[in-house]
Amino acid sequence: MLVLGRKPGEYVMIGEDIKVKVIKSEDGHLRLAIQAPKDLMIVRGELTEQQTSRA
Repeated sequence: MLVLGRKPGEYVMIGEDIKVKVIKSEDGHLRLAIQAPKDLMIVRGELTEQQTSRA
């Protein structure tokens, strides 16, 4: 796992077509913007964890 520190306005690229940008960071809360191809499914971690715990 890669761990990075980013400030609001900074971003990382995953491959050539996925951009993850920090929009806001306050009091331990972080807001991200994800720009990716429309055919790529993006799922929040807590939803994945709920599915795993049901199995």
